[in-house]
Amino acid sequence: MTTPSDDLEMLSRWRLVLGKDAEKHGISLQSGSGDSGSGSGLDELQRIEELVGFLFEEGTDPNGQSMSAPAKDREGGPGASQMTVPLWVDSVSELFPHEVKEVMQKELVRRRGLSELLEKPELLEKIEPNKELVKTLLIHKDLLNPKARVLARKIIQKVIDQLKDKMKIQVEAAITGALRRDRHSPRRVYRNLDLKTTVKRNLKNYDNETSKLHVERLYFFASERKQKPWHIIVNVDQSGSMLDSAIFSAVMASIFHGMPSVRTSLILFDTQIVDLSNKVGEPVDVLLSINLGGGTDITQSLQYANQLVREPGRTIVVTISDFYEGRPESELVDQVRMMFDSGIRMVGLGALGFDARPEYNKATAKKLRKAGMDILVCTPERLAETIGRIIRG
Repeated sequence: MTTPSDDLEMLSRWRLVLGKDAEKHGISLQSGSGDSGSGSGLDELQRIEELVGFLFEEGTDPNGQSMSAPAKDREGGPGASQMTVPLWVDSVSELFPHEVKEVMQKELVRRRGLSELLEKPELLEKIEPNKELVKTLLIHKDLLNPKARVLARKIIQKVIDQLKDKMKIQVEAAITGALRRDRHSPRRVYRNLDLKTTVKRNLKNYDNETSKLHVERLYFFASERKQKPWHIIVNVDQSGSMLDSAIFSAVMASIFHGMPSVRTSLILFDTQIVDLSNKVGEPVDVLLSINLGGGTDITQSLQYANQLVREPGRTIVVTISDFYEGRPESELVDQVRMMFDSGIRMVGLGALGFDARPEYNKATAKKLRKAGMDILVCTPERLAETIGRIIRG
């Protein structure tokens, strides 16, 4: 009995999904019978199998730790030459459409690390820049040779520019709109009329007989240049688990820096403090300054941030951390409460990103919330909206 061509195609698809173990159950890669291109079709399926198998077989994790299969599982023989990262990169570009290629390259970086790519900078030029690649380059940045270091900076810059373009419009709109409504001005410009405040403060002059509101005073929003700037202090935990959020934090801080009515400071911390406020407009330099790992002293970072404050009532401290404190938790809670009581608005983020997946100390975060810190896990847009609400009061 001949298996219909459609069924053979379906079996081959299942074989690709299930991997080589499916052979034990009689599901193998096959071409439809009577198809003049059956040989080439089978060859292509086998190439796809090899590429997907290379991607998902055990290799190296992004931190360089071995994930290799035990030696007893390996067999010698007269088979084809071993798949390598360079050959894989070229073959994927040849066989898969652009969108699929991007997904597979991200998975390659995430699953196998970058040992070969770090040694062969020409391969970096073939990989589509993406956030996973940026994370791995940052983790291994000390291993980069001079040529790879130049390429890494270009890759990081491209991804950061893409993120910034995606975030900038909404972030600026949320904060700029709030700044324009932050203070009132005696300058009578119609487009700046604060209708809501004008009506509210003149309600006492409402005439029931004529059903008219007599306005004694008009209220106008101040133009941005007339205001004292708000000071946003971005305080970033640089432990390894926070790398995703650190990337977004560097981009957010650079957007804040570009706004005329906002003064921005940027702090990186573990058990030490690094003040990168002089680089806040250069997120690539900020990210290349990150030293991942080490302990965590959130309290010390907030003490340093507090030293930067000039006007507590116009200062927002945004701390991005997993809230696993390295010193007694009570000291952290006391520090947050002291800063909040002085008038500083305290915001804490367990994670920041478009697809943030937080793993943070919820028990400590709950205590910090009671001490006056707003605790969020959010997208950049939601953070901007939160800051906008604080500015509007």
